[in-house]
Amino acid sequence: MLSKFYPYEYAKSVFEIDYNKLYDKGFRGIIFDIDNTLVHHGDDSTEAVDQLFVDIHNAGFKTLLLSNNEKSRVERFIRNIDTDYICDANKPDPACYLKAVEKMGLDKDQVVCIGDQIFTDIYGANRAGLASILVKYIRVKEETMVGKRRLAEYLMLETWKRNKKQFNRIGDIYPDGTDPESIVTRDFLFCEISPGAYAISEAKEKSKRYVKELTSKDVIARTKCRHRYPVIVATESNGLIKVGKDIDPQLQENKAVNIDLACKKINGIVIHPGEVFSFWKSIGKITKKKGYKEGRVISGEITEPGLGGGLCNLGNTIHRLVLHSPLKVWEFHSHSDALSPDHGKRVPFSAGTCVCYNYIDYRFKNNTDQDFQLLAWVKDKTLFAELRCVKALPYTYELSEEGHHFQQEDDGKFYRVSKIYKNTLDKKSGELVNKELVLDNHSEVMYDYDMIPKELIEV
Repeated sequence: MLSKFYPYEYAKSVFEIDYNKLYDKGFRGIIFDIDNTLVHHGDDSTEAVDQLFVDIHNAGFKTLLLSNNEKSRVERFIRNIDTDYICDANKPDPACYLKAVEKMGLDKDQVVCIGDQIFTDIYGANRAGLASILVKYIRVKEETMVGKRRLAEYLMLETWKRNKKQFNRIGDIYPDGTDPESIVTRDFLFCEISPGAYAISEAKEKSKRYVKELTSKDVIARTKCRHRYPVIVATESNGLIKVGKDIDPQLQENKAVNIDLACKKINGIVIHPGEVFSFWKSIGKITKKKGYKEGRVISGEITEPGLGGGLCNLGNTIHRLVLHSPLKVWEFHSHSDALSPDHGKRVPFSAGTCVCYNYIDYRFKNNTDQDFQLLAWVKDKTLFAELRCVKALPYTYELSEEGHHFQQEDDGKFYRVSKIYKNTLDKKSGELVNKELVLDNHSEVMYDYDMIPKELIEV
């Protein structure tokens, strides 16, 4: 689940926002949704919107349109607007938001997202760790139906209004004279209202995954091979039993059991060219009947016991293998990688991959011309994993981390901050061929702050 909820604002329209005040607060980039945010669904841009972008650019902002629409729709809209864009974005997947930030050449804390839908625009920004502004969706007079999703959003906002919720705001971004009582702000989601709301949200996400799978063109890897492929691409191993004053030893033992059960479902699976590996499609549903036990899981900003706890560890190990290969990460979700203090040398992506049946999946795609094989097993409470292929690769891959430090923020909490890159090197010459940002890390520290190395704390 999410480890932090980020600032939101609520505005009646994109024209109500004082962009000069946004600039004064340190923002330098704006990600816009198009349909029902800037214009009514499917409409061309208007003179007022065209002029808005001119004014925003003159104020010193970079802009980017992030749309789930196809390229032809977006290019038709920007005929008179000079702006970058990403189409077919698959919001609320956080990957598209991080790609947008990278394209603008800015840091996450310099970018704000503006959209009209909580469950896509705002939720996606939240997952990517970006500030956001929810605007009232554009509706024309002849429209009578608002749809189930719009109704749910309306009910959610009304709940916040009646409870007079005031949370972590971006700040005063409205023109002088705006009535503060008309502004709704929050930094939580529907799932936080009550346990029942959480169950509804989870059921909704699971249902969405089932529906998405019906229309997906992904070919899921299913084949297994008993013999090991000859070429080792990457290997990983890590001890599964962690110790510490805040760590329940029984949950650690249970984690080892859970990972062992899951490894037996994965071990030997072959990913043919064009196929996609799915963590949950390979492992299946987690149940007590299958032998799974309660391990440590992350829920919101806390860790607690949960059935199948510890499988994020396996997901993260697989992710590290993939990052050391030419395979393409197809779906990735993150949680804090500061769950416990580092022991020894800092290892990028030693933790941080999130999986939760079935809607928070980890997937990678074989976009090469040869088969790859994934191996994973547990021995003596240690997880071992290998990625193998048939023929040697021309490149090697490594992870590097820049700007690693800890910082205390306005909420009083400490966060690990860094940028993690995947480097591709020519195997013969050792020259760097490509450097790709794979994580703009901003993780809440979830252990005793006294255990943070003092030399790594930046003021």
